[in-house]
Amino acid sequence: MKNSASKSILSVSCVVLMGLTAIGCQKKPVAPAAAMQAMPVQTAVISLAPVPQSNEYVATIKSRRSATLLPQVSGVLTKILVRSGDHVKAGQLLMEIDPRMQIATVESARATERQKKAVFDYNTVEIERQRKLFEAGVTSRDAYDQAQQSHDNARADYQSAVELRKTQEEQLAYYSIRAPFDGVVGDVPVHVGDFASPSNSPATVLTTVDENKDLEAYIYVPTERAGQIRQGLEVELMDNSGKLLEKTNIDFTSPQVDSTTQGILVKAPVHGEQLRNAQLIKARVVWSTTPMAVVPVLAVLRQGGQSFVFVARQQDGHTIAAQTAVTLGDTVGNTYSVTSGLNPGDRVIVSSTQFLINGMPVMLLGA
Repeated sequence: MKNSASKSILSVSCVVLMGLTAIGCQKKPVAPAAAMQAMPVQTAVISLAPVPQSNEYVATIKSRRSATLLPQVSGVLTKILVRSGDHVKAGQLLMEIDPRMQIATVESARATERQKKAVFDYNTVEIERQRKLFEAGVTSRDAYDQAQQSHDNARADYQSAVELRKTQEEQLAYYSIRAPFDGVVGDVPVHVGDFASPSNSPATVLTTVDENKDLEAYIYVPTERAGQIRQGLEVELMDNSGKLLEKTNIDFTSPQVDSTTQGILVKAPVHGEQLRNAQLIKARVVWSTTPMAVVPVLAVLRQGGQSFVFVARQQDGHTIAAQTAVTLGDTVGNTYSVTSGLNPGDRVIVSSTQFLINGMPVMLLGA
């Protein structure tokens, strides 16, 4: 009896165990994966725009009315009447070199002129007297000719003395350094008591006077661009940060190559008042304008030195973000010119680009 009961219990246990095993071996149904939600984005259609083909150079601003004042005589500076930055008028006295020796020379020349004048006046009276005596038969022809010769000599001596006096007075004016035109005084590197001389090597620079008008941009263009240089080419003048200052045009091209820079000098007039003589700026010479595809700056991403954009494309009835490598050219306002990678009509994504991945579904806003 006892063995029979044990066998019955064992049989039931096996049946239960087999049932549980059968249940455990059945596969549970897997819930379908949720589809990736489309991200709403804004797009811009690629179009063609005129893109300037240009090169950038360093330009020097120069004034057509800029003077470096050098002494024309030697002497000690006794007066300096201006400071750097002063506005001066044409003819205004700026400095003075000790003129005392020259003043003495002028006075001597004036005294010599007066002496020669007295001799000339005497001979003028004498020749008239000799003429009357000769005509009256009182004196000989020889006496009259000698009087005529003395008169001519006295006149020549007097005229020479007059010219010498004028020369010395003009020389005296060189001891006063005056402004050649209205302008602004530059650096004043000399001091009262300095010896100034035009014969030093180099000559003593006293100061400069610049009239901040009639400015020109001097640009040296490489010789390989010689065939493209022509009158009227557009030039964009920019400061060192790249800010556009003004647009102008080439109005002069040098007929020869500069031996120092091995470039060709071109000039463009400057009309703005924000630039100064001798200032260095950037100059972009625009050679031509070509229609090119442009892409908004906001659409461009960079990774590992490569530029790319996300283009909205249709795939299996859905819109996805397709990562597309592009080659960029110059900036045109708030856009980049594109030399390869995009075509007119492509829709580039301009919003939420930092959250996109290649192939991700997107929903076009406003489409």
